Amino acid sequence: MPIKHILVVDDSKTELMVLSDLLSRNGFSVRTADSADEAMRSLADHKPDLVLMDVVMPGQNGFQLTRAISRDPQFAGMPIIMCTSKNQETDRVWAMRQGARDYVTKPVDGKELLSKIQALG
Repeated sequence: MPIKHILVVDDSKTELMVLSDLLSRNGFSVRTADSADEAMRSLADHKPDLVLMDVVMPGQNGFQLTRAISRDPQFAGMPIIMCTSKNQETDRVWAMRQGARDYVTKPVDGKELLSKIQALG
């Protein structure tokens, strides 16, 4: 199924704006959430084709939220790409163990992100 609708989860307004702009310019419909709670509400209202997930957020972090989404039967199979400044291999491995399908580090390389999204679609 082609990816058209993307939920971007990040507590940084700047990152939300940059990623939303990149994705919108490339034909994607984008919704944003700046916390785990807002992300869960958005998921319940409009199930996206893909979630771009930050790791470091107040409250529930991106690893915890990824685990919760990937283990919820109503969201089973929904791809999640971690999009974070955490660039250690252990972070990447942990993200995959929580259910992420891919991992990109900030600052995001637009071409890299778009190719990873295309690979999932």
